[in-house]
Amino acid sequence: MIYYVIALFIIIIDQITKILVVRNMELGESVRVVDGLFYITSHRNTGAAWGMLEGQMWLFYIVTLVVIAGILYYFHRHAKGNALFSLSLMTILGGAVGNFIDRVLRQEVVDFIQFTFFNFIFNIADAALTVGVILLLVQMILEEVQEKRKKNGKHSSLNTGK
Repeated sequence: MIYYVIALFIIIIDQITKILVVRNMELGESVRVVDGLFYITSHRNTGAAWGMLEGQMWLFYIVTLVVIAGILYYFHRHAKGNALFSLSLMTILGGAVGNFIDRVLRQEVVDFIQFTFFNFIFNIADAALTVGVILLLVQMILEEVQEKRKKNGKHSSLNTGK
């Protein structure tokens, strides 16, 4: 249950921040938070990351629904008892749903977080998706290491005659 709360929290924070940007900033307006480093910049994106597949909303609807279904399937079938796997899936879910809401309601995604050392503007949902994927990769690496240890343990016990 806590993992659904995490996903819901991400969705709520994502949508509140986007509403604040839409209501209080002109498109293209930028507010300095940390000079030369971090800005809140009102931007819209009709594509995916870095503007890829711009205007292909039907594709985003289908892909997002498939991703959501896959996340829920893996969460209920494979993530029970695995906190890192559960957290990664629900973080991805929160991000996917956050941007899906934008695409359905606005036919575009509201972006506003801008760091000068990146050449793109993103939002809370994008950040959640990125963190979720990183956590998922960590989970996969940990599983692989664990499997190798089990395999090596079996081989070493066979070799020692135990």
